[in-house]
Amino acid sequence: MPEDVVIHIVDDEEPVRKSLAFLLTMSGHVARVHDSASAFLQAASGLRNACLITDLRMPDMSGVELLRQLVQEGNLLPTIVITGHGDVPMAVEAMKAGALDFIEKPFSDEVLLDAVSRAIQQLETRPQADADASIVRERVSLLTEREQQVMHRIVAGLPNKTIAFELDISPRTVEVHRANVMTKMQARNLPELVRMALLADNAAR
Repeated sequence: MPEDVVIHIVDDEEPVRKSLAFLLTMSGHVARVHDSASAFLQAASGLRNACLITDLRMPDMSGVELLRQLVQEGNLLPTIVITGHGDVPMAVEAMKAGALDFIEKPFSDEVLLDAVSRAIQQLETRPQADADASIVRERVSLLTEREQQVMHRIVAGLPNKTIAFELDISPRTVEVHRANVMTKMQARNLPELVRMALLADNAAR
């Protein structure tokens, strides 16, 4: 693990910036805070050994817009997006734009630190992406057709009742399929399932 990785925090709320910076610093990381996406972009050019934590909804530029701007500039930082509970579709857009992970509020310290560890690890393991895609495709092949239908709708952020209506099955049946999907994909949570689904989709293109 690189020792000099700097975690950059972009959030328009000062208490959030301070809280995250304190947690990361106390956990042995180097943290830098930015009060807007624009402010971060001014400092982002040429960053190396850096990871990014950004809020999804910000007044000057959203987390998705920030990611797209970084991609345009060729600055592919491992990025964690912080999102509200109802913003899963937007968070998926962020991951399509290049985010590594998203975390739903409220979240525990452990969840954030685990995500940061994955982001730092990605700095060293990006060449393994093809192997990861192969593993994910194998897991997808274990899903039944109905389970794949349910997975795609989960990743799109649809609630169980809507999935049940669209597939003409009961909400309870959706819950069973959802549990099977999580088990077969070996996904510990929704963000991990989203990562796998996007990886499988990209590999299939």
